[in-house]
Amino acid sequence: MSFNVTILGSGAAVPTLKRGTTAQLINCQQRSILIDCGEATQLQMRRFKVKFQNIQLVLISHLHGDHVFGLPGLISTMQLLGRKSPMTLIGPKGLKEFLLSQFKLVGLYNGFTLNFIELDPEFEGLVFEDKCLRINSFPLNHRIATHGYRIDEKPGNRRLDKEAFDQTGVSTSYINKLISGEDIVDNNGIMVRSEDVTYSPKPTKSYAFCSDTAYHPPIIEHLKNVDLLYHEATFIDKESERASETFHSTAKQAATIALKANAKRLILGHFSARYKSMENHLEEAQTIFERVFVPEDGEFFNV
Repeated sequence: MSFNVTILGSGAAVPTLKRGTTAQLINCQQRSILIDCGEATQLQMRRFKVKFQNIQLVLISHLHGDHVFGLPGLISTMQLLGRKSPMTLIGPKGLKEFLLSQFKLVGLYNGFTLNFIELDPEFEGLVFEDKCLRINSFPLNHRIATHGYRIDEKPGNRRLDKEAFDQTGVSTSYINKLISGEDIVDNNGIMVRSEDVTYSPKPTKSYAFCSDTAYHPPIIEHLKNVDLLYHEATFIDKESERASETFHSTAKQAATIALKANAKRLILGHFSARYKSMENHLEEAQTIFERVFVPEDGEFFNV
């Protein structure tokens, strides 16, 4: 099963012709997850040929406009296109009021169910789980309540060693038990151990999203050994004082978090519109952490 991330918007508060505001689409184990939904996210989805009617889950980091202003329009479009399946929205307290008050004012009839899960500002823990994945949230350090998210695959079944299985002579009806890790005894008294006829499950992968935040070491424990980490890097080091004042991070600070968390790869984002080039972001981050990426909108990453 695939696990990948499409960067729909990599800019900060002010959208530009080159970079939209924050939004990402994650596909994990056939689940479609939208993280944040800045202005014009649905246009970015059309531009990059992303199917948005399949989104089952929306994760919102915080209620600043560059992370949520695209959500009312996206939901309205989903309705106009005939969506019927429910959608779950997870985010800070106030998310439900933000959306429903706008729908009430414009007379929008919501033709499909929206399920809201609102988080306390200091909440940390599990916010979603099914048979394939689990999602945990943790608090970031920004001017208003802001949440980071980590998506972890659950281990799948073991993989059948067909040659070894065929040599046992037992019925194929036992395969499901064997790949689920069970040892079996067939009707003829033949015992087969799961580990003798199967391979270990494929390694699980993980992705973490750290939206707007000042440099905040307490998040490191939630990011340990993550395969792919997104961390905002609004500024470069010479604007570190400005970063501190606005509760944002520099590229070096993002790289330091990645290094201390033992992340495998790092994506930077939320770039201030003041920068015409992101070369300095990349160079500064790579002095701390080697595997850094500065994405363009529309860029696609396998986790």
